[in-house]
Amino acid sequence: MKYFCIGIFLFFIAQFSFAQNLTPDLTIGQKGKLYFYWGWNRGWYNHSDITFSGSNYKFTLKEVVANDRQTPFAIDPYLNPVMITVPQYNFRVGYFIKHNWNISLGVDHMKYVVQQNQTVSISGYIHDSQTEFDGEYYNDDIAISEDFLQFEHTDGLNYLNVELRREDPIFHFNKIDFNVTEGFGLGALLPRTNTTLLNKERYDEFHLAGYGLGVMAGLKVSFFEAFFIQSELKGGFINMADIRTTMSKVDEANQHFFFSEFNIVFGGTINLSKEHKKKKG
Repeated sequence: MKYFCIGIFLFFIAQFSFAQNLTPDLTIGQKGKLYFYWGWNRGWYNHSDITFSGSNYKFTLKEVVANDRQTPFAIDPYLNPVMITVPQYNFRVGYFIKHNWNISLGVDHMKYVVQQNQTVSISGYIHDSQTEFDGEYYNDDIAISEDFLQFEHTDGLNYLNVELRREDPIFHFNKIDFNVTEGFGLGALLPRTNTTLLNKERYDEFHLAGYGLGVMAGLKVSFFEAFFIQSELKGGFINMADIRTTMSKVDEANQHFFFSEFNIVFGGTINLSKEHKKKKG
């Protein structure tokens, strides 16, 4: 996963270098345009260490495997206005501050689910939990089961971010335009973590847990300068140092990991400026 993110970064650099060498007659002028999109994602995460701490325990689970959680595709909920936020989704709104550059604000609603019934290494201690898991641990094996731990950011792993992106045309045919886009950004993690730990009462509210960094590259196909479909590869790093796990504020967790996404989004463009017109190649 780490190498996948590095690959995306290198692809971003290659895309940027390619964009700088485009012929002048393909240069677009999009300054003053507003765009927005909605779509869906598939996510992947590398193995991570997760540390849990409270008044009578502190332990680290090492190399924990986690996956996303896809909602099976159907008209309901994907296109149901009431249920549209149930699947893993991407929403973004941006504005072109230069002919090729735009700044945008968006949310990547990913889902992160620790795989049940996996065996991991545990180090630390658990005291007076009234469970069978009390004890001292040093690189011991333990199975992640429902009576020990359920840990998910399923509503969700919400990455709220600001990105700076560049967009350049590569081909034009009639009213259809093909553009490449690449960018980077940073933001905050506002997960709604669903956790049950050692029979404690679970906490299931939104909580500011940390920060993220990311890069992206994509291909955009526009129709009549008004609508578009875009595919994106995105990768980055997430660090959550303050994850709420139970109703008690002393119970918390922390973790960091690399992530990657493949996104398909659909959007529209509104030209707020009449000064600049797109040049056709």
